[in-house]
Amino acid sequence: MTEQPRQPQPRKVHHLDARTLRGLAHPLRMRLLSSLRLDGPATASQLAARLGESSGATSYHLRQLAEYGFVEDDPGRGKGRERWWRSVHQGTWTDEDLIRDRAPEVQGALSTLLFEYATQRAQEVTTWIATRHEWSQEWGEAADTSDFTLDLTPELASELSHKIHELVDSYRESPPEEGAPDAAKVRVHSHVFPTRPVTADDI
Repeated sequence: MTEQPRQPQPRKVHHLDARTLRGLAHPLRMRLLSSLRLDGPATASQLAARLGESSGATSYHLRQLAEYGFVEDDPGRGKGRERWWRSVHQGTWTDEDLIRDRAPEVQGALSTLLFEYATQRAQEVTTWIATRHEWSQEWGEAADTSDFTLDLTPELASELSHKIHELVDSYRESPPEEGAPDAAKVRVHSHVFPTRPVTADDI
C-alpha cells in the first residue's frame, strides 16, 4: 500500500482589530500566546515555569487572552480541576487599517505589540547563537542570520514583503515526512523597514 503524503492543514490566522489589539498588547500575554503556539498546550503552572512568572499572573492573563479569542480550553487534556490551554490560531495578522488608525490608544497598543515582537525575536536569535553548538553541523550550515539593504519605494517594499510571505507559505505546503531525521521547527523572521542616513547633525 502506498503511503499518502501528509497534507498541510489550513492555517488559522487571527486578524487583529482595535479591540483585540488592545487585548493582546501586553508583554506577558504575548509571551504566553507565543509559548502555546510554539511549544503546545499547557497549564497556567507549566507556563509559569516556562516563562519564570507566577502561576497567578499566567492564570489571569490566560483568561484575558481567552476573553479576546486568542486561547481556549484543551478538552483532550487535564484531569479534575487541572485546566489546559491551547492557542486558537497559528498566527496573528495586523491589518493595514490598524496602522492607518491614528487614535492614540490604538497606536500605543500597536507600539507595545511591535516592541514585544522585536524583543521576542531578538531573544530567539541570541538563544540560537548561544546553543548552536548543540545542533548538527548540517543545521549550523543551514541556519542564516543575513541582512540586506535595498533602495525601494513603499510600493516595492510592500511587493517584497508579499513575495517573502508567499515563499514561506510554499514551504508549509510540503512539510517533511513525519519522523524525518534531523527535522526541526524552524523560525523565520522578516523585517522590512526604511532607514534614514546619518547626517552631519547626528554626529
